[in-house]
Amino acid sequence: MSSFTPRRASTAEPVPSTSSAEASETETRLRLCLPKGRMQGGVESLLADAGLRVRPTSRGYRPSIEGIPGVAAKLMKPPAIVSMLSEGSRDLGFAGADWARESGADLVEILDTGLDPVRIVTAAPDGFDLEASGTVRVASEMPNVAADWARERGLRIVPVRSWGTTEVLPPEDADVVVDVVQTGATLEANGLRIVDVVMQSSTRLYASREAAEDTTRRRLIDRVANLIESVLEARRRMLVELNVDEDRLDAVLAVLPCMRRPTVSPLAGGGFAVRSAVPRSDVATLVLELKEAGGTDLVISEPRQVIP
Repeated sequence: MSSFTPRRASTAEPVPSTSSAEASETETRLRLCLPKGRMQGGVESLLADAGLRVRPTSRGYRPSIEGIPGVAAKLMKPPAIVSMLSEGSRDLGFAGADWARESGADLVEILDTGLDPVRIVTAAPDGFDLEASGTVRVASEMPNVAADWARERGLRIVPVRSWGTTEVLPPEDADVVVDVVQTGATLEANGLRIVDVVMQSSTRLYASREAAEDTTRRRLIDRVANLIESVLEARRRMLVELNVDEDRLDAVLAVLPCMRRPTVSPLAGGGFAVRSAVPRSDVATLVLELKEAGGTDLVISEPRQVIP
């Protein structure tokens, strides 16, 4: 697995709408996989905020994509997306990092959306001593990830393939599990404790290696990635606007974080208007500090897209 840095496009505005259902009538230049199931809502919302609206069509698993012409989309389960990208029959798609690792596919990671964050953990019943055990029965829906973990720990294992509800297998049918968790509450309810974190996973955007190295498809991949990243950046920030007298301007700027430089504009009658996109996590404290520094008429709003 390799990472990929999108080239900055000259603009992050979507081009005039052409649906992917129309792509066959024009020219399909990028074959996009959208996840079906748990990831679907978050990905479609992210794309919509980026100006790439997913529209259902009469061909249920082939929605149209408004915003970039030449993109043909198909809904698929994430494991199938990884497989299709690996085989080169699809160019770009969303899938969990855990499935990409489980498959061992040679994919190019374009970006991490941060959606659907989960952990892949090893869990065992209370009182089970992993280090003192000889051969360990390891149950998992991801046998390759489980085998990699065991090899790194120097353990001898007997794989137990699980087809769901992995947490109910110990202690009778397995000694430990390698499973996907969000909070760990289900493991705890079944008498299991987390003994190791194998990896962190989230919804990622992946490209096939062939598409990432192709000039025409690379340009479209860059455009899609830049639009999505502009939304992710906006979700991490809040827009702060305020007025300040001239003699307090320096004090306000001293406490105001910004991406590069804040925007400072003169006001009619004196003083300045100041605006800056600040980290969302800083807003609660920052508002009080700006008020104490001399800021007035503070307005806090949410940007839709932020393009560095």
